[in-house]
Amino acid sequence: MSKYKTEPLKCWQKAKEIRANYYKDYASAKEKGGLRWSGGAWSFGAIPAGLGEDVYSLTGEPYAASVAWDKEFSLKCLEAVERKGFARDLCSYMRNYWGSIILNKYVFGGEFPKPDFIWQDHICCSHAKWYQVVSELEGGIPMFCIDVACGPYTEVNRNKLDYVVGQMEDGIQWLEKITKRKYDDEKLIQAVYNECRSTSLWAEVCTLNKTIPAPLDEKSMFSLYVLGTLMKHSQIVADFYEELRDEVKDRTQRGIAALPNETCRLMSDTQPPWGFLRVFRHLEEFGALSIGSLYTFGLIGMWEDQEDGSWGPRKTPQQKGIEIKDRQTALRILAEWNLSKPEWQHFYSPTLKSQMMIRIAKEWKVDGVMLHYNRGCEGLTLGIAENRLDLIKAGFPVMTFEGNMGDEREFDEQMVLSRIDAFLENLNLKKIEA
Repeated sequence: MSKYKTEPLKCWQKAKEIRANYYKDYASAKEKGGLRWSGGAWSFGAIPAGLGEDVYSLTGEPYAASVAWDKEFSLKCLEAVERKGFARDLCSYMRNYWGSIILNKYVFGGEFPKPDFIWQDHICCSHAKWYQVVSELEGGIPMFCIDVACGPYTEVNRNKLDYVVGQMEDGIQWLEKITKRKYDDEKLIQAVYNECRSTSLWAEVCTLNKTIPAPLDEKSMFSLYVLGTLMKHSQIVADFYEELRDEVKDRTQRGIAALPNETCRLMSDTQPPWGFLRVFRHLEEFGALSIGSLYTFGLIGMWEDQEDGSWGPRKTPQQKGIEIKDRQTALRILAEWNLSKPEWQHFYSPTLKSQMMIRIAKEWKVDGVMLHYNRGCEGLTLGIAENRLDLIKAGFPVMTFEGNMGDEREFDEQMVLSRIDAFLENLNLKKIEA
């Protein structure tokens, strides 16, 4: 018998439509006389927005995750890259993306749509090199990359902020030169407002999962956070996240659960093995669900300490009554906002990541932690063994499993399921009889 009432998300279909339209709009941009640009999910997408309403992006990591989900196509992409002589231990997102270009196949159908320019930033060791190769494979696409490696947010000062903003200003001049378009500061300002609103709202959605029972499970959250990795600067995404926040808040007030038999709350880490998301459904057979992770919460969500000492959504410029009136202010807010991103902090020290993970584990009332030793992403998996030790010292049971977010050849599903079963049994859980 179910402990809690459950029901589907009312806005689920809208989320699917926004994602589908994003990839269709990019593919068909040239038919409308628009521009296409490619770059990472962490790139400053609000800046190209100043070129006009008909500018469409293809962010690399979520596109590569879509390739990874299609295991048959992914294998063809990975093998095509290996035949070109690239090493198999490189970022698997990067290899899936490159393979799609080499095969000239778009995972959503048709030929791979070539971008007009590349707009990237560099925090992970692969970021700039990823798109340098893309430029070469596509015959020399113009590329601009912003270095954002300024150290932890607690050490950001005026000089470091000026360093990033100066590159942004250079980037706008570069965009005007290569597109032959006049830049519109008002469109930039609106995009910055949208980005701050959408990323703060996503964090607010995640805080609602502190509720018991959790209104969302992480497998579903993967399909929701991804919108922010596509175009967090857009009005469409900001408005959708406000609608999602309102619906999830209503679910908590009415006691609507993601899992009707929730008895155990887990936390994961880093990208999941995209071709094997059913492992999250396997947890439900024991009454367990993942409430999220630093990855799901902090990849796009923006956080800060709340008045009660808890971790919650960062206040936006709008909420603080700040009016952005010019380009310089917009760029400084955009740079400073992004430099506080949780998932950027632990590139500098595993201790910073451990502190955030332990905070989540405590505030979201986690019973155990599942760590993915992800060979596909050196950046987000860096220091994960130290994170494991810190979590154990903090009193949380931890299981680890090896895999790869984007290369199915490095994921042993049966072995992982066996490890999960043993871990849950050690937490005194048994499979729920149907």
